[in-house]
Amino acid sequence: MDKKLTGRVWVLGEDVDTDVIYPGKYLPILDPEEMAKHALEGLDVEFSNRLKAGDIIVAGMGFGCGSSREQAATCLKMAGVAAVIAGSFARIFFRNAVNQGLPLVQADLSGKLMDGDIVTIDFESNRVEYTGGEVEFPPLAESVKAILDAGGLIPAVREKLGLAT
Repeated sequence: MDKKLTGRVWVLGEDVDTDVIYPGKYLPILDPEEMAKHALEGLDVEFSNRLKAGDIIVAGMGFGCGSSREQAATCLKMAGVAAVIAGSFARIFFRNAVNQGLPLVQADLSGKLMDGDIVTIDFESNRVEYTGGEVEFPPLAESVKAILDAGGLIPAVREKLGLAT
């Protein structure tokens, strides 16, 4: 995981659930690259076509609520989303995102940003900087950072066991 991420934001609302992030009708798809084509389709069927590698999702409270489907985190990661900033996350989504190597930041930016704004997330100082201000966020646990640094849970375990990737 990069220590600093800078990207264009997409601002979503409160309680963005896993059906919005990755609709259930696509659950039979197993190819992560195909999953990426349906990222946030529950919000807008063309959303994944507008996402660019390095974009950052900004949302309110309860991001990733709903079912425990890990495809929600997978499709965002594979669509190129660099990180998600939200007021709070559903616990299972948080864990699924970490396992996929998708950094999450708990910070309330409600009403401070619009689609297309640029933010910088600094994981060393635990700050999100944006035009007109900055907010602090709680640091990620060292164990979470280690998984994100490795690119996800499977690469982290392989690294720990000394197995080739």
